[in-house]
Amino acid sequence: MTKAPIDIDALAKDLRAGSRAALARAITLVESRRADHQAAARELVQALLPHTGQAFRVGITGSPGVGKSTTIDVLGMYLIERGHKVAVLAVDPSSARTGGSILGDKTRMNDLSAHPNAFIRPSPSSGTLGGVAAKTREAMLLCEAAGFDVVLVETVGIGQSETAVCDMTDFFLALMLPGGGDELQGIKKGLIELADMIAINKADGDNLKRANITAGDYRGALHILAPRSEHWHPPVVTYSALTKTGIAELWDKVVAHRTAMNASGDFAGRRREQQVKWMWTMLEDRLKARLRSDPGIRSKVKQVERDVADGTMTPAVAAEAIVELLR
Repeated sequence: MTKAPIDIDALAKDLRAGSRAALARAITLVESRRADHQAAARELVQALLPHTGQAFRVGITGSPGVGKSTTIDVLGMYLIERGHKVAVLAVDPSSARTGGSILGDKTRMNDLSAHPNAFIRPSPSSGTLGGVAAKTREAMLLCEAAGFDVVLVETVGIGQSETAVCDMTDFFLALMLPGGGDELQGIKKGLIELADMIAINKADGDNLKRANITAGDYRGALHILAPRSEHWHPPVVTYSALTKTGIAELWDKVVAHRTAMNASGDFAGRRREQQVKWMWTMLEDRLKARLRSDPGIRSKVKQVERDVADGTMTPAVAAEAIVELLR
C-alpha cells in the first residue's frame, strides 16, 4: 500500500499557525534521506522562506563542563519571560557515531524543555558535519516560520563544528570557565577570532575573583587580534548561570551587536554570506549523495578507492577521475 503524498500546503499552514507537532514533522521531513521526502522538504522550505529571517540567530560554544546547557536553560527562560519564543538546535558531529548528546542536555534544560514557548531539537545523525549543518540551517528556518524569534544553535562538538555554527548564525558566543593566569595557553586562537563575545561562566562565590582575572586575560588577548567586523569589538563579560546574575547584561550585548551590525550594513552582508555558504554545503551534500546512490558510479568509486589505498593511483588523479564520473 502506497502512502499518500505529503500535503505541503497544509503542513506549512499548520506550522505557520504555531503547531509544535507540525514543526516537529517538518524538521523530520528535512532530515529524511528519502528522495521524495527531500523533494518535499525543498518545496516546504521554499514556501516558508518569506516568513523567515527576523529571528536572532545565536551560536553558542564552550568546552565540556562550562555549563552550556544550564546557560541555555537560564537564558532561554529569561527571554521567554520577556515575550520571546526560543528554539534550541544542536550541531553535533559526533551524533553520526553515538546518536548525539543533546538528549542528555535536554534533561538538564529542565525549565526550558517544559515551557510551551520553547522548542528543543537535537541534530540529525547525517554521517558528516556538512550534512548535520545543512539540516540544522533548514530546521532554523522552519523554527523562524513557526514564530520562534530567538534561535540558539548549540555546538556540542568541537573544532570544525564551531566554524559551521558560526557560519549559520548572526552572533557567536563562546563560553569559558574561570582559570589561572595560564588559562589562555590552552585556548585556540581560531575560536577567539570567531567569537562575537566571550562570556566567563561560574562568576560566583569563591570563583568571582578568578572569573574577573580571566576576563581581563581574554580582553588582553582580543586586543591583539583583528575583530571580524570593524563595527564591533567583541566584549568579555562574566556571569553565573547558577545564580542567574549577568544574564540580562549578556543578552543586552547580543541586542547591541544586532543594532551595530544593522546600522553599518554588516548584518545584511553576514546574512547573504550565510545563504551562499548554505548553498555550497547543500551542493557538496548532493554530490556526495549521488556518489553513494548511483550503483554504477559507486562501484567505480570503490575501485578508485582501492587503487589509492594500494598506492597505484595518487589522490589527486583519483579525485579528478571521480569528477569525470559525475560528468
